Amino acid sequence: MNGGADLGGMMGFGPVVQEDNEPNFHHVWEERVLGITVALGACGLWNIDQSRFSRESMQPADYMKSSYYQIWLYGITNLLKEHNMISETELESGQPSLPRVAIKRMLLPDDVMPMLMAGGPANRQEQTAATFSVGQQVQTINAHPSTHTRLPRYARDKTGVIKKIHGVHVFPDSSAQGLGDAPTWLYQVSFSATSLWGEDKNARDSVSVDLWQPYLKALT
Repeated sequence: MNGGADLGGMMGFGPVVQEDNEPNFHHVWEERVLGITVALGACGLWNIDQSRFSRESMQPADYMKSSYYQIWLYGITNLLKEHNMISETELESGQPSLPRVAIKRMLLPDDVMPMLMAGGPANRQEQTAATFSVGQQVQTINAHPSTHTRLPRYARDKTGVIKKIHGVHVFPDSSAQGLGDAPTWLYQVSFSATSLWGEDKNARDSVSVDLWQPYLKALT
Protein backbone atom coordinates (compact mmCIF):
# COMPACT_ATOMS: atom_id res chain seq x y z
CA MET A 1 0.00 0.00 0.00
CA ASN A 2 1.03 3.63 -0.41
CA GLY A 3 1.41 4.77 3.18
CA GLY A 4 3.80 6.46 5.54
CA ALA A 5 6.38 3.71 5.13
CA ASP A 6 6.74 4.24 1.37
CA LEU A 7 8.88 7.40 1.40
CA GLY A 8 11.49 6.54 -1.23
CA GLY A 9 12.11 9.45 -3.60
CA MET A 10 9.80 11.85 -1.81
CA MET A 11 11.05 15.37 -1.06
CA GLY A 12 10.47 17.87 1.71
CA PHE A 13 11.20 15.68 4.74
CA GLY A 14 14.64 17.08 5.49
CA PRO A 15 17.95 15.24 5.85
CA VAL A 16 18.44 11.86 7.51
CA VAL A 17 20.42 12.71 10.65
CA GLN A 18 22.65 9.96 12.01
CA GLU A 19 23.01 9.77 15.78
CA ASP A 20 26.60 9.22 16.92
CA ASN A 21 27.08 6.13 19.10
CA GLU A 22 23.37 5.42 18.89
CA PRO A 23 22.26 2.77 21.42
CA ASN A 24 20.15 -0.20 20.40
CA PHE A 25 17.30 1.18 22.51
CA HIS A 26 16.58 4.67 23.77
CA HIS A 27 14.05 3.59 26.41
CA VAL A 28 13.33 0.42 28.39
CA TRP A 29 9.85 0.15 26.86
CA GLU A 30 11.44 -0.24 23.42
CA GLU A 31 13.22 -3.38 24.59
CA ARG A 32 9.92 -4.74 25.81
CA VAL A 33 8.18 -4.00 22.51
CA LEU A 34 10.88 -5.93 20.65
CA GLY A 35 10.56 -8.83 23.09
CA ILE A 36 6.77 -8.86 22.81
CA THR A 37 6.95 -8.80 19.01
CA VAL A 38 9.39 -11.71 18.86
CA ALA A 39 7.44 -13.77 21.40
CA LEU A 40 4.11 -13.20 19.66
CA GLY A 41 5.62 -13.93 16.25
CA ALA A 42 6.50 -17.40 17.54
CA CYS A 43 2.81 -18.04 18.33
CA GLY A 44 2.25 -18.91 14.67
CA LEU A 45 -0.93 -16.86 14.24
CA TRP A 46 0.54 -14.50 11.64
CA ASN A 47 3.61 -14.25 9.43
CA ILE A 48 6.27 -11.59 8.87
CA ASP A 49 4.47 -10.09 5.88
CA GLN A 50 1.23 -9.71 7.83
CA SER A 51 3.25 -8.10 10.59
CA ARG A 52 4.81 -5.63 8.16
CA PHE A 53 1.43 -4.74 6.69
CA SER A 54 0.00 -4.17 10.15
CA ARG A 55 2.71 -1.60 10.85
CA GLU A 56 2.50 0.18 7.51
CA SER A 57 -1.30 0.49 7.76
CA MET A 58 -0.85 3.27 10.34
CA GLN A 59 -2.23 6.58 9.09
CA PRO A 60 0.61 8.46 7.33
CA ALA A 61 0.42 11.53 9.58
CA ASP A 62 0.72 9.32 12.68
CA TYR A 63 3.46 7.25 11.04
CA MET A 64 5.56 10.35 10.35
CA LYS A 65 5.48 11.52 13.96
CA SER A 66 5.98 8.09 15.55
CA SER A 67 9.29 6.56 16.55
CA TYR A 68 10.49 3.20 15.22
CA TYR A 69 9.22 1.15 18.17
CA GLN A 70 6.02 3.16 18.50
CA ILE A 71 5.22 1.91 14.98
CA TRP A 72 6.10 -1.64 16.03
CA LEU A 73 3.81 -1.30 19.07
CA TYR A 74 0.98 -0.05 16.86
CA GLY A 75 1.43 -3.01 14.50
CA ILE A 76 1.50 -5.68 17.18
CA THR A 77 -1.52 -4.13 18.94
CA ASN A 78 -3.46 -4.29 15.67
CA LEU A 79 -2.61 -7.97 15.22
CA LEU A 80 -3.63 -8.79 18.79
CA LYS A 81 -7.01 -7.15 18.23
CA GLU A 82 -7.54 -8.89 14.88
CA HIS A 83 -6.95 -12.28 16.48
CA ASN A 84 -9.14 -11.55 19.52
CA MET A 85 -6.17 -11.78 21.85
CA ILE A 86 -6.81 -8.35 23.34
CA SER A 87 -9.59 -5.75 23.38
CA GLU A 88 -9.82 -1.98 23.73
CA THR A 89 -11.35 -2.51 27.17
CA GLU A 90 -8.33 -4.55 28.25
CA LEU A 91 -5.95 -1.93 26.89
CA GLU A 92 -7.73 0.76 28.90
CA SER A 93 -8.12 -1.22 32.13
CA GLY A 94 -4.96 -3.32 32.08
CA GLN A 95 -7.09 -6.28 33.11
CA PRO A 96 -7.73 -9.39 30.97
CA SER A 97 -11.33 -10.12 29.98
CA LEU A 98 -11.22 -12.15 26.76
CA PRO A 99 -10.82 -15.93 26.81
CA ARG A 100 -7.37 -17.24 25.99
CA VAL A 101 -6.62 -17.91 22.33
CA ALA A 102 -4.95 -21.16 21.35
CA ILE A 103 -1.48 -20.65 19.93
CA LYS A 104 0.82 -22.97 17.99
CA ARG A 105 3.93 -22.40 20.08
CA MET A 106 5.09 -20.65 23.25
CA LEU A 107 8.57 -19.14 23.01
CA LEU A 108 10.62 -20.12 26.08
CA PRO A 109 13.68 -18.09 27.18
CA ASP A 110 16.18 -20.75 26.13
CA ASP A 111 14.64 -20.87 22.66
CA VAL A 112 14.97 -17.16 21.86
CA MET A 113 18.56 -17.00 20.59
CA PRO A 114 18.40 -20.25 18.57
CA MET A 115 15.21 -18.99 16.92
CA LEU A 116 16.71 -15.59 16.12
CA MET A 117 19.88 -17.15 14.76
CA ALA A 118 17.89 -19.54 12.59
CA GLY A 119 15.85 -16.68 11.12
CA GLY A 120 12.88 -17.34 8.89
CA PRO A 121 14.14 -18.53 5.50
CA ALA A 122 11.80 -17.47 2.69
CA ASN A 123 13.48 -19.41 -0.12
CA ARG A 124 11.45 -22.23 -1.64
CA GLN A 125 11.95 -25.14 -4.04
CA GLU A 126 12.11 -24.27 -7.75
CA GLN A 127 9.16 -25.63 -9.68
CA THR A 128 9.47 -23.72 -12.97
CA ALA A 129 12.24 -21.97 -14.87
CA ALA A 130 12.89 -18.28 -14.31
CA THR A 131 11.16 -16.03 -16.83
CA PHE A 132 13.95 -13.45 -16.95
CA SER A 133 17.73 -13.74 -17.30
CA VAL A 134 20.71 -11.69 -16.14
CA GLY A 135 21.30 -8.70 -18.40
CA GLN A 136 17.70 -8.60 -19.63
CA GLN A 137 15.83 -5.31 -19.65
CA VAL A 138 12.52 -5.33 -17.82
CA GLN A 139 9.80 -2.90 -16.87
CA THR A 140 8.02 -2.83 -13.54
CA ILE A 141 4.25 -2.84 -13.40
CA ASN A 142 2.28 0.24 -12.37
CA ALA A 143 0.19 -1.04 -9.46
CA HIS A 144 -1.03 0.65 -6.28
CA PRO A 145 -2.64 -2.09 -4.17
CA SER A 146 -4.33 -1.30 -0.87
CA THR A 147 -2.67 -4.44 0.50
CA HIS A 148 0.99 -5.17 1.22
CA THR A 149 3.55 -5.06 -1.59
CA ARG A 150 7.35 -4.94 -1.76
CA LEU A 151 7.37 -2.97 -5.01
CA PRO A 152 8.28 0.55 -3.86
CA ARG A 153 6.22 3.40 -5.23
CA TYR A 154 9.26 5.15 -6.74
CA ALA A 155 10.16 2.03 -8.77
CA ARG A 156 6.77 1.44 -10.43
CA ASP A 157 6.43 1.69 -14.21
CA LYS A 158 10.22 2.01 -14.55
CA THR A 159 12.79 0.34 -16.80
CA GLY A 160 15.67 -1.61 -15.26
CA VAL A 161 18.12 -4.45 -15.90
CA ILE A 162 18.25 -7.87 -14.23
CA LYS A 163 21.56 -8.09 -12.36
CA LYS A 164 21.09 -11.25 -10.30
CA ILE A 165 18.64 -14.12 -9.87
CA HIS A 166 18.02 -14.94 -6.19
CA GLY A 167 15.97 -18.09 -6.75
CA VAL A 168 12.38 -18.80 -5.68
CA HIS A 169 10.99 -17.09 -2.58
CA VAL A 170 7.71 -16.51 -0.76
CA PHE A 171 5.68 -13.82 -2.54
CA PRO A 172 4.94 -11.17 0.14
CA ASP A 173 1.83 -9.81 -1.57
CA SER A 174 0.15 -13.20 -1.20
CA SER A 175 1.62 -14.08 2.18
CA ALA A 176 0.49 -10.80 3.77
CA GLN A 177 -3.12 -11.58 2.88
CA GLY A 178 -2.97 -15.10 4.30
CA LEU A 179 -3.27 -16.57 0.80
CA GLY A 180 -0.23 -18.83 1.08
CA ASP A 181 3.41 -18.61 0.05
CA ALA A 182 2.77 -18.44 -3.73
CA PRO A 183 6.51 -19.07 -4.32
CA THR A 184 7.92 -17.11 -7.24
CA TRP A 185 11.25 -15.99 -8.66
CA LEU A 186 13.10 -13.09 -7.05
CA TYR A 187 15.50 -10.87 -8.98
CA GLN A 188 17.92 -8.05 -8.28
CA VAL A 189 16.99 -5.26 -10.67
CA SER A 190 19.19 -2.20 -11.27
CA PHE A 191 17.64 1.15 -12.20
CA SER A 192 19.57 4.18 -13.40
CA ALA A 193 19.02 7.39 -11.46
CA THR A 194 17.74 9.02 -14.64
CA SER A 195 15.11 6.28 -15.06
CA LEU A 196 13.88 6.77 -11.50
CA TRP A 197 14.29 10.49 -10.89
CA GLY A 198 14.56 12.19 -14.28
CA GLU A 199 17.09 13.28 -16.87
CA ASP A 200 18.65 15.93 -14.62
CA LYS A 201 20.11 13.23 -12.32
CA ASN A 202 23.58 11.66 -12.61
CA ALA A 203 23.39 8.91 -15.23
CA ARG A 204 26.24 7.03 -13.49
CA ASP A 205 24.19 6.57 -10.31
CA SER A 206 21.91 3.57 -9.90
CA VAL A 207 19.62 1.88 -7.38
CA SER A 208 19.26 -1.90 -7.03
CA VAL A 209 15.96 -3.34 -5.80
CA ASP A 210 15.06 -6.99 -5.13
CA LEU A 211 11.78 -7.59 -6.97
CA TRP A 212 9.50 -10.60 -7.43
CA GLN A 213 8.57 -11.86 -10.88
CA PRO A 214 4.90 -10.68 -10.79
CA TYR A 215 6.20 -7.11 -10.53
CA LEU A 216 8.07 -7.38 -13.84
CA LYS A 217 7.32 -7.61 -17.51
CA ALA A 218 9.66 -8.01 -20.48
CA LEU A 219 10.33 -5.05 -22.76
CA THR A 220 9.09 -5.76 -26.25
